[in-house]
Amino acid sequence: MKKLNVALVGAGFGGAFVGIWKHHPMVNSIGLYDTNPELLNKVAEHHGIEKKYSSFEEILADDTLDAVHLVTPIPLHEEQTVQVLESGKHCACTVPMAISLEGIKRITDAVRKTGKKYMMMETSLYTYQFLYVKQMLEQGELGKIQFLRGSHYQDLSYWPDYWMGLPPMYYGTHAIGPMVALSGSRIKRVNCFGSGTMEEWMHEQYGNPYPVESALFEFENGLKGEATRSLFETARVYQEGMFVYGSKKSFEWGFADNDSPYITTLGERDGNKRGKPATYEVKQMPNFHLSLPEEIQPFTVGGKYDPLNPQESLTVGAGGGHHGSHPHLVHEFVMSIVEDRKPYVDEVLGGNITAAGICAHESAMKNGEAVIVPEF
Repeated sequence: MKKLNVALVGAGFGGAFVGIWKHHPMVNSIGLYDTNPELLNKVAEHHGIEKKYSSFEEILADDTLDAVHLVTPIPLHEEQTVQVLESGKHCACTVPMAISLEGIKRITDAVRKTGKKYMMMETSLYTYQFLYVKQMLEQGELGKIQFLRGSHYQDLSYWPDYWMGLPPMYYGTHAIGPMVALSGSRIKRVNCFGSGTMEEWMHEQYGNPYPVESALFEFENGLKGEATRSLFETARVYQEGMFVYGSKKSFEWGFADNDSPYITTLGERDGNKRGKPATYEVKQMPNFHLSLPEEIQPFTVGGKYDPLNPQESLTVGAGGGHHGSHPHLVHEFVMSIVEDRKPYVDEVLGGNITAAGICAHESAMKNGEAVIVPEF
């Protein structure tokens, strides 16, 4: 099978993926581009990457490339994704897919027109935690899913300018994504409220007055889910939380992002006592590295990988980028191209996750009025 030639755009957060691309057994070459030449040279030197591009246009014109991985500012995702696809290359892009429904449609149309693969690189769908809950669901441990909840608390003070005043649910994919994936359905309707206030100058860029948004989502199969997203002027330790409530067991994220989750089990009735007893345990997450090529397994634990004790250091998930998700994302995108199939988080799944957040903000601006989420 042909190995892939890939370009990665954005060496900031994107720098965390360079080593994975370089070591993937189905990747022939990786080239880099960043608008900051100093950062580009530093990352390229660190990873021993010789191929460096001088512009995004140079990447689009390079017919030797099979795929491009975009790790660029949110407002650029729509246009850059469409350009990559129309240049005849497969495209992976960090979240969100776009910041408008029209943008999602443009990308969807470009995928259908070009026949190229598109993957939204949603980290929350490849974390230790998500893979564990997915396994619980498939093995029947959860029973019936009764309710879903997502959270993403983060303070973006002093981040780059394009973040300032961003509607929280525009970047709600980490909270929304696991709910959609585990529901076995799609979000069709949302009611959302914005809350709190922030400095007036923060309203200017996006016309958004809210630092926090909370939404109730309705799925086509009847399930409901709730998500809360905060971005500014809200005191809360960081968390990308996932909460799944089943008829047999439930899964709840720990208080802080790296805390172990709580697994609750509903027991049988005890004598004549009212209700059923519930017990819980704090569960350390296992690693799911065995589903990956050996060459990129160390990236699931990041700096905690011990080459002298590889199996021991890989046994428990601990410290890899976004809870071990980065190598899974790269591998899924690569194999979708190699095997000529849709990637898991394609334009349909990615479109629903992103559109649900866009429609949630629309609802918040209408004081909670229901908004129908369109299909793509």
